[in-house]
Amino acid sequence: MTSTPGHNIKRVGAEVLAEMLAGYGVTHVFMVPAVLRRTFAEMERRTKIKRIHTHGEKSAAYMADGYARASGKPGICMAQVIGALNLAAGLRDAWLAHSPVIAFTGGRDPKTKFRKVYQEIDDVPAFEPVTKFNATIDDVARIPDMVRQAFRVATSGTPGPVHLQFRGNEGQVDLEEAEMDGLVETQFAHVPPFRPEPQAGHVKAVLDILQKAERPVIVAGGGVRASGAAKELVALADTLQIPVATSLNGKDSIPGTHPLSVGVVGSYSRESANRAVNRADLVCFIGTETGGMTTHFWAVPKIGTPAIQIDIEPESLGRNYPLQASVLGDAKAVLTLMNTQTDKASAAKRKAWIDEITKIRAEWYAKYKPMLESDAVPIHPARICHELSKNVPDDAIVVVDTGHAGMWMGGMYDLRTATQSYIRSAGHLGWAFCAGIGAKAACPERPVVVFTGDAGFWYHIAEVETAVRWKINSVTVVNNNGGGNQSKRGFDRAYGGAQTEKARELWTYNKMDFAKLATDMGALGIRVEKPDDIAPALKQALAADRPAVIDVATDIEALAPTAVT
Repeated sequence: MTSTPGHNIKRVGAEVLAEMLAGYGVTHVFMVPAVLRRTFAEMERRTKIKRIHTHGEKSAAYMADGYARASGKPGICMAQVIGALNLAAGLRDAWLAHSPVIAFTGGRDPKTKFRKVYQEIDDVPAFEPVTKFNATIDDVARIPDMVRQAFRVATSGTPGPVHLQFRGNEGQVDLEEAEMDGLVETQFAHVPPFRPEPQAGHVKAVLDILQKAERPVIVAGGGVRASGAAKELVALADTLQIPVATSLNGKDSIPGTHPLSVGVVGSYSRESANRAVNRADLVCFIGTETGGMTTHFWAVPKIGTPAIQIDIEPESLGRNYPLQASVLGDAKAVLTLMNTQTDKASAAKRKAWIDEITKIRAEWYAKYKPMLESDAVPIHPARICHELSKNVPDDAIVVVDTGHAGMWMGGMYDLRTATQSYIRSAGHLGWAFCAGIGAKAACPERPVVVFTGDAGFWYHIAEVETAVRWKINSVTVVNNNGGGNQSKRGFDRAYGGAQTEKARELWTYNKMDFAKLATDMGALGIRVEKPDDIAPALKQALAADRPAVIDVATDIEALAPTAVT
């Protein structure tokens, strides 16, 4: 723990708040002004925190989310009272993905409540469904303890968002003075602050069941990523010769090129993963909530498949699948202990299973090779994924949108190395571009490559100017087909199976050259119309000393493969 200067003397709230955020290692805050104005002035005077003024509150939340997921440190976003509901909407993705985002907003003053003050609405209830902790600061003297609690809650257990509302429409409570101690608990500046140790008997029970299985599969989720347990996961899989499928949140837990990796399982998935999981005689869930996306609505695996589970959150254990055994604990702590107790000889019984997995992997690559290596013009989206697999730098952070972007990259993109990272939208189209800006702010030394479609890019396109203004040099690849064609299948069904021009109006746009638009906004814009130009464009964008947008003209008729069960 560290303490800011001024112990037990009267201090202005803004001074204490600015110094506490710096003490927790915060490097950027993302906000739409005006909120906590005096705090921002104190940040300039007392800290090196960069105050990123965005064009929308939702964008600010998404940037803070990308910052948090890329760094493991809480991301900070802010808005005055009139923008608070937009900020709450932006926390939905962080809530669903268990990302430690801390939101500060202005709030009502007790002196003027219920008197129809301009812009006054009670925003606190709107944050309740999307936060782990949702509280108000009405007395300046409460700033230190409430900020400490915000960091504790955001990072502990299963991480997640927190909201603090500061009194005053712009949080003017920070102008007041009180005797305050700006104590900082640096333990809670990063995920995870604790590593709960498992009970030895529970670990032994799970390991015994796992080692007896002839066709086991591990399903690794975002909890493995949050715990930093990828190395221990791969070590266990290698020792016991157990194939690994991942959720979308856990995709970077094992390189896609590893012979035991079968890919992402569930809805936005790779066919080989779904086939492997449904052939398993035991599924070992690690750090996953076994939700609808990861299991394709509990069809992969089918409920009743023998299962064991490891998770840091007790209510996640057995939520959707009856378990033969379970372990409560941090993923890294549990896997480390399991790796000390493995019976290496048990791997021999799985030779036939690994041969089958090798065949399943090979069949997937053979089936989709024509897509991945397609020379078609307009470009096939799978070819973009293939080029990114080959050409994204070894230390890159890849940030992916939901919808078709999530389907293409979840199934078709492979991480090559353990030093590459992958973060994805938990369900909100338009998230990735803003999250990529936040990720690059958090990790300026690492390349950040965003993959989105034109439907997603349109949401927050104004933030190109934000990235340019603040010199946050992420690279955004836009799968530009002139529409949100993930909706095509649904509208075809609605229209009785026949595509009509009127139906097409519901999911298509005017054609746009995003490279030109990006250039006009001060970024590097590159238009790609031939597949062989993707890799050179990526190289040029990564070398540019400014934000870059690579606009790839793709085939609107190319639809991502649906889940196989």
